[in-house]
Amino acid sequence: MSNIDKRNRLDEEIFTYKQMKDNKVFIYWMGKQVTILSGKHSEKFMARIANTDFKEAQLIMAKVTGNFKRGNEKDNK
Repeated sequence: MSNIDKRNRLDEEIFTYKQMKDNKVFIYWMGKQVTILSGKHSEKFMARIANTDFKEAQLIMAKVTGNFKRGNEKDNK
């Protein structure tokens, strides 16, 4: 996985998720909601992330969110 994360961004907790009672999964990037998974997509996501380590979970969430950034996001510094 070293070729995937050359800048070591996945060492930080930039992605988080929250599963709701209705099995919807909300995925957040730096505290901002970026996608919602429901139905089979949320089930597949939860199965993939169940037994992973921290960095692998970050990579899975990054792949699920896809290309949501377009360059107009404000820096949270």
